[in-house]
Amino acid sequence: MTDLDAPVTEDRAARTASAGSTSAGPATLRRAAPALLGYAAVRALGLLALAVWSAARDKSAYTLLTARWDSLWYTRVAELGYGYEVRLPNGDVHSNLAFFPLLPWLERLLHTTTPLSYAAAGFVVSLLASLAAAWGIFAVADHVYGPTHGRRAGVCAVLLWAVLPVGIVQSMAYSESLFTALAAWSLYAVLTGRWVTAGVLASLAGLTRPVGLAVVAAVWVAGTVSFVRERGTAAPGGRARAVRRALGLLLAPLGTAGYVLWVGHRTGGGLLGYLDVQAGWRNGFDGGYAFARFVADKFTSFPSALAGVGLVVGVALLIRLYVVCVRQGQPWPLLTYTGVVLALALCASSYFGSKPRLLLPAFPLLFPLALALVRLRTRRSALVVGGAAVAAAVYGAWWLNGSGPP
Repeated sequence: MTDLDAPVTEDRAARTASAGSTSAGPATLRRAAPALLGYAAVRALGLLALAVWSAARDKSAYTLLTARWDSLWYTRVAELGYGYEVRLPNGDVHSNLAFFPLLPWLERLLHTTTPLSYAAAGFVVSLLASLAAAWGIFAVADHVYGPTHGRRAGVCAVLLWAVLPVGIVQSMAYSESLFTALAAWSLYAVLTGRWVTAGVLASLAGLTRPVGLAVVAAVWVAGTVSFVRERGTAAPGGRARAVRRALGLLLAPLGTAGYVLWVGHRTGGGLLGYLDVQAGWRNGFDGGYAFARFVADKFTSFPSALAGVGLVVGVALLIRLYVVCVRQGQPWPLLTYTGVVLALALCASSYFGSKPRLLLPAFPLLFPLALALVRLRTRRSALVVGGAAVAAAVYGAWWLNGSGPP
C-alpha cells in the first residue's frame, strides 16, 4: 500500500473534537488563515500572469475574466432577465434558460446597491465566493483528518485546489466558485450534524448549477445513513434531531427542483422542459458514449493521438483518485458528492473542452494528494506547490488568451 492509499484512521471522538474547532466563526477563520492567505497568493500570481500575458497581446485581462463565454450569458440574465436566445445556422437554439439564477441574482443585487457594473459585480462575487470555497474546503479537510493531520491537510487541499491547471476559472465571473463554496459548506454542515443548514446550502447550490444534484444526493445519503444508525435508539434529543434532519432533507432539493419546474412551465415542456433547453446547447447525459467517441477519434492521426493518450491518462487518474478516497474511508457524503460530480462531468455529452472546469467542484479528490503532501517535509511540499502555482499561472494566462473555458 502506497502513502497515497494510507487510510484515514481518526476515530469518531477525534473527528468530533476536530469539528468543535472548525465551527464557522472567528476561531475557524484564524485556524484557516494560512490556507486562505496561501490561496489568495496563488490567485494573485495567476491574475498577475494573466495581466502581463494579456498586455503583451494587446488584450484586456479584465475583459477575459468578466465579458467572454458564459460570463456574458450570466450578466445578460442579471441585466435583462430570462427569455434571450440565439438561433444558430444549424438550427440549434441557445437559450439563457440553461443558466441557473443564483449568480445573476447576486450580480443584480450588487449592481443595484453599489456603483459596480453587472460584469464587475460578477467578478467581485466570484472573488469572494472563491475565498469562501477555500475556507469551506479547509473546514471539510480539517474535520475529516481530525486533530492529527487536519489543519495541514486542510491547507494543502486548499492550495492544491488553487493550483489546478484551470484554477483561473475560480477568478472569473463564472459560477464554479460560488457553487463550490455552497457545496463545501453544505458538506461540512452534514458532517457536523447541522441538517437545516446543510439543506439550505444544498438548495442554494441547486440554484447555482445543474450539478447541485450532487449536493442533494450527499445530504440525502447522509440523512439515510444517520436515520439507520439511530433507528431504535433512545439517545437524548433524538426526536428534535430527527425533525431537523427531516427538514434538511426536504429543503435540499428545492433549489434544483424549483428552477427546473419553472423552466418547464415557462417553455411548456413540463418536467422535460429544462432537458429540452440543454438539448439546444447539445448538452445531455449519454453515459459517456460521446466522450468515449471523442477520445477514440483522437487516435486517428499521430499528433492528435498524443492528446488522446493524455485524455485516457487523465480519466484514469481521476478514477484512481476516487478509488483512493474510498480506500481511505472518506465519509459517505463526500464519496457520494464526488461520485455524482464525476459522473455528470465525464458522462455528459456537452462540449468536451469544458470538462476540466466542470470537475473543479470535485475537491474531495484532492484530499489523498493533500495527505501525501502532509507526509513530505515542509520544504519539499512547498517546492511542489510553488512549482505547480507557477505552472498554473502561466497555463491560465495562455489558456484565457487562447481557446479559454467554454
